This record gives sequence, structure tokens and C-alpha cells, in this order.
Amino acid sequence: MSTLASTGHVYLVGAGPGPSDLITLRGWRLLMVCDALVYDHLVDAELIEACQAPIKVYVGKVAGRHAMPQAEINALLVSLAKRESGPRCIVRLKGGDPFVFGRGGEEALACANADVPFEVVPGVTAGTAAAAAAGVPVTHRDLSRGVVFVTGHMSGDGELDLPWDAFAHCGLTLVFFMAVSTADRIGRALIDAGMRSSTPAMIVQEGTTDRQRSLLTTVSDLGESVRRAGIEAPAILVIGKVASLAETLSHAESARRGDVRRSDVWSNSADQSVDRYSIASCSHPHA
Repeated sequence: MSTLASTGHVYLVGAGPGPSDLITLRGWRLLMVCDALVYDHLVDAELIEACQAPIKVYVGKVAGRHAMPQAEINALLVSLAKRESGPRCIVRLKGGDPFVFGRGGEEALACANADVPFEVVPGVTAGTAAAAAAGVPVTHRDLSRGVVFVTGHMSGDGELDLPWDAFAHCGLTLVFFMAVSTADRIGRALIDAGMRSSTPAMIVQEGTTDRQRSLLTTVSDLGESVRRAGIEAPAILVIGKVASLAETLSHAESARRGDVRRSDVWSNSADQSVDRYSIASCSHPHA
């Protein structure tokens, strides 16, 4: 038997922005058949409980507290895949989308460099989903022809080394991830670079979940608004003209809590989806 044939397959799966029913159907199928699960902090507990894999490893990261350094997570995935008589189907479950600030690229490279077959299963990113849940479309033909995803996390030297001049004048929607602690710096940097201080800004905490909080403010009041409202991670910042649409479209938030409960939809469809569709064999991923 070849080495490749005896090696487990790693699936980098996006769990979506929060609730368990926002994972993709393919992601759910893999979760139901995998024999090893490596999961993050922001993954819904219902998904972890539903998975029957005999091996479950938590590797979540919270500000200032990492269960496992990234290099060790990379090594863990490779080790599980190459373990003799080890798991054949390894799901690496991440909040949102694996390739949008999820370090999925680093893990994919680790697998590729170690000749471990892998597949990326995209997920719904909070960058669009949380904004939509708060009534903000990140693009609009009349207001914004594009969107830029940006990390608000500071580099090792404590600086936000970003192209502020380009951001301030591009006319596109700016979506900042991991930016609660740097919201004030972001607002000041954009204004210093020439953005109008009255530019609308939306802050969405725990978007798409039952704990969602959203706040419409302006770039000039961004930092103070975050402090005054006690906004905490996880949250995104949406900056640009489209944020003003929340005043009209915020009914989307109440519709999300409508007559049909998430638990009802999930319980009625989840089991059927596994039986109804053929499960893709773990021995034939797209490497």
C-alpha cells in the first residue's frame, strides 16, 4: 500500500459565523462521518456535541490565551493524518471561513508540505453574515462597489501597519475583524488619512446569534461608542456608506428571531440530510 493511500485526509471546514445551522451541508456531512475532530473556540457547541468522532481536540484561541500555538496545531494535523492505524477522516473545524482570517492557509500549507491530502470546505464568513444580520449589505450598486476585509489585530510591535490613505479614499466598504480593542485607533487613523468624520460605521457583536448586539455610529465616535456600549469580542466593524442602511433594513435582525426557531429547522433537517445524500468518501478529497 502506498504512503498516500495509508495517510488520513484533512478537511479544513468552515463552521460559519455562529449558529450551528449556518454550517454548509458538506461541512455537516463530514462532521457526521469523521473519526477525528480538531476545533476552535468560536465553533457552536451543538456541532461539537453532534460529532461522534472518537478523537476530539480543542485548539481554540481567545485573546491572550491560546490552547495550542499555531505551529503545534499544524503539526497535530499532520501527525493525526500520518499516525499508523490512525484516523482516516480528520475535520479541522473553524469558525467562519477557513481562509478568511482563520489561518487555514497556514494549515493547508503544512498539509501540502507534508504530503497530506486535504480539502478546503468553505464556510459563511462573519464579514458578510454579521453585517447582513444587522441590516447592512456590504456592497450596493449606488453606495459601494466593493468590500475590503481587514484585520484589526495589531502586529507584534503594537502597530496597525495598514494602507490608511488608500482605505480613506477608496470608497469601498471596510470590514475589520478582531478590532474591538483597536476601534479607536482605526477611527483616528482613517480620519487622519482624509476620511470624513461623519462616515457611518456599524459595530456588530456576535452577529447572527441570539446574543447579537449592533450599534450604528460614525468613524469619529467609533472608539467611544465601543467603550460606552461595552462591546466585546467577537465583533466586526463595518465602515462606509452602506452602514447607514441599517436604519432601514434593521428589520432583518428581528426576522432572524421570527416564528421558526433555529432548533426546529435543525432537528427536522439534519438527520435527513445525512440519509438523503450520499456521503463523499474520505478517501477521495481534492488535494
